[in-house]
Amino acid sequence: MNALSTSMRTDMCGQLTASDAGRTVTVCGWVDRRREHGEHLAFIDLRDHTGIVQCVVNRSHDLRGEYVARMTGEVRPRPDDTANLDLATGEIEIEVTEIEILSESEPSPFPLDERTEVDETLRLRHRYVDLRKERLQRNLRTRAKVNSAIRRGMEQKGFVEIETPMLVASTPEGARDFVVPSRNQPGSFYALPQSPQLFKQLCMVGGIDRYYQIARCLRDEDLRADRQFEFMQLDAEASFVDQDDVFDFISHAVAEATEAVTGERPTEFPHITWLDAMERYGSDKPDTRFAMELVELTPLFENTEARVFQAPCVKGIRMEAGVEALSRNQIDALVDTCKQWGAKGLAWMKVVDGDSGPALDAGVAKFLSADESTEVIAALEAQPGDMVFLVADERRMVRHVLGLLRLELGRPPVNEGGLNFLWVVDFPLFEAINQDGKPIPAHHPFTMTHPDDIEGLDAEGEALLDVRSQAYDLVLNGWELGSGSVRIHRPEVQSRIFELLGIGAEEAQVKFGFLLDAFRFGAPPHAGFAFGIDRLTALLVGETNIREVIAFPKTQSGGDPLTGAPSPIDAGHLEELGIRVLPPST
Repeated sequence: MNALSTSMRTDMCGQLTASDAGRTVTVCGWVDRRREHGEHLAFIDLRDHTGIVQCVVNRSHDLRGEYVARMTGEVRPRPDDTANLDLATGEIEIEVTEIEILSESEPSPFPLDERTEVDETLRLRHRYVDLRKERLQRNLRTRAKVNSAIRRGMEQKGFVEIETPMLVASTPEGARDFVVPSRNQPGSFYALPQSPQLFKQLCMVGGIDRYYQIARCLRDEDLRADRQFEFMQLDAEASFVDQDDVFDFISHAVAEATEAVTGERPTEFPHITWLDAMERYGSDKPDTRFAMELVELTPLFENTEARVFQAPCVKGIRMEAGVEALSRNQIDALVDTCKQWGAKGLAWMKVVDGDSGPALDAGVAKFLSADESTEVIAALEAQPGDMVFLVADERRMVRHVLGLLRLELGRPPVNEGGLNFLWVVDFPLFEAINQDGKPIPAHHPFTMTHPDDIEGLDAEGEALLDVRSQAYDLVLNGWELGSGSVRIHRPEVQSRIFELLGIGAEEAQVKFGFLLDAFRFGAPPHAGFAFGIDRLTALLVGETNIREVIAFPKTQSGGDPLTGAPSPIDAGHLEELGIRVLPPST
């Protein structure tokens, strides 16, 4: 008897080997495939989550695709010329003596092999069938390994798992809340948590010291490949720590999860500042599996006569062997794409063999002076056969466009190039100045200022955008896994942040009263982090969409084809809740 044996079966289909020959076994599963063999026999491939085993049955048995069956028989070696070495059980088969059909099945709505492309809506409408695929079985079981390893890693660091409420008050970012009406208090609503942020900080005030939770969070936002309305995250908070301590805790948990899945433990979690990431990669979540970094060219064009490069910022990237890789039509398409991203244009040139070394040709090369051409080649370390691309504009736009172009030209497939983890640190405290002259926070308003920039809070206007925070992100292969920060626990700093944001004492009390009240009773220095388990698992198994590692996801439009959600509520139920639904505005 093995761990998966039950009163109905002795063995799993995919775990039988040549060493089991001569044993009488009972297996249960779904009919994956039926092949007729002569007048009296049929081969049945029986499938469970461990794999497939070939069963030899009497042809008279009415076994069809996806029927659920229980089979008993003797394991025997396959004849040498019929062994299937591509199958784990390919050396043996079961000579069946007893068959019990446990459940019949209608024809499957789609093939369960990975060779056939199936419309995603159809897959999700019949997700219970889709989940039988080997790939999804593997993904979900891998996800369970990730969860287990994360828990182990956090507990090794002394963290305590605590569950926080699912019915909470609406947050300051309430426009993204999912709300739940209160039956007992008509007209009042709970919100479903976008994160346990405030509650985990209260745990620190309560002396928990180290909290973690694998938390379900909900956010009403536009969906894409790495976002769902419902998502799971590792949420953590610790007292009497700085950001380096947080890096240690989280890197340890992520390394545990990665090793559990891949068998290899990552040892490098390098750091890069936000500013450095933006200047070198044009992104605050850089994919460092490949080079093609953005190169600063602004000083080279300080006195240029080429109007296309008379701009506050000029940067360039080099595509190795790009001349052969890109046709003129593809180059023209890249120019159009860059314009769609907001650029005024895209300057491109080919690198060719010149009389005295590499030279620029085609594109905008004719507008450059000889010295400018030489300096561009040297700065980009360009060689004959390469393509170079330059963008000239405001610095923010240059970084944005070239960062996207870099990914377009060089990004490897999700399952190639290894796993490159990266901590991005020193994010700006504010991301912009609004029309009222007030700074817009780049994070939640409890994020602590960088210790070297506290005096910068006395600045005004655009100068406030230079103030750094103690916020940090963990990035993997160009995906943001999660974010965190050192929190403000000093009242005078918190008051100054609220003042800068235009949040008065009364408004602060309305929005954050229960947290601010708690801080009056002794708040320790604390910091935390949260990362998406869906995203981490997807990258570890080589998926490009987190829907493939979630058992019952929503479509990109937010619908659930399986249950029909979202759907109207019965009028009587609405009346009981004191809710009236208005017709859609035209």
